[in-house]
Amino acid sequence: MRSAISILVPMTTATRPSTTRVLAPAVALDVVLVLVFAAIGRGSHAEGVTVGGTLSTAWPFLVGLAVGWAATVALYRDKLAPLLILPTGVLVWVSTVVGGMVIRRLIGEGTAFSFVIVASVTLAVFLLGWRAIARIRTRGTARARRR
Repeated sequence: MRSAISILVPMTTATRPSTTRVLAPAVALDVVLVLVFAAIGRGSHAEGVTVGGTLSTAWPFLVGLAVGWAATVALYRDKLAPLLILPTGVLVWVSTVVGGMVIRRLIGEGTAFSFVIVASVTLAVFLLGWRAIARIRTRGTARARRR
């Protein structure tokens, strides 16, 4: 039976098993961080942080996130690197914000300028921040191995 990862990223000479092992956790962490973003937003507006409420707030951004990951896989299949800030992180972040805001606008939810700014900054910190930390840790580990 083929895994969901092998369907998204068919194995080629350029798609190493290590890349596909990193893809699932990277996508999962991005999903969790979008859910945390939605929960924080709901809490700051006293809307109640429930599973249903959080999912209701998060789904437009989760759709944008899925589009970003699909675009990343399609565009960078031969050199897919889920931990890179550029291009992966930036593409996923921009797709999450733009996709989320477009969908919110289409369904009649708020897209005030201040919300767009706060969402953009928060999601940048979340979606790019963990990649920056991973990059720093990876470099430190690589240096330690060379010694």
